[in-house]
Amino acid sequence: MKQIIVAKSAPEAIGPYSHGTAFNGLIFTSGQLPVDGSTGSVVEGGIAAQSEMSLKNLISVIEAANGDVNTVLKTTCYLANITDFAAFNEVYKTVFHTDCPARSCFAVKDLPLGVLVEVEAIAHQK
Repeated sequence: MKQIIVAKSAPEAIGPYSHGTAFNGLIFTSGQLPVDGSTGSVVEGGIAAQSEMSLKNLISVIEAANGDVNTVLKTTCYLANITDFAAFNEVYKTVFHTDCPARSCFAVKDLPLGVLVEVEAIAHQK
């Protein structure tokens, strides 16, 4: 049976979706924006600060579903500007430093709330 994931520290969804779902030991997250869950605002500071917040929100959703950074199998990363690829990677490798998950990363025309980055993942439960 599908389990709905609610992460208390992640920001509330801005549409009709959940933070994620779990099924048969797998975790599927929604895209996590660089929104501070305590204020409901997009963090300031450019791609580095926004990447840190998106990844922090992502891991909090995975942890709420009984996973952790080491159970992430694949991430999909959306950038507003492909020129931010190197700066995003600098932050990404502070979270995923060994046995990195599979990943797709590409630029898109627009992201919700005008943010610079959004990240989603598939993981497994511990």
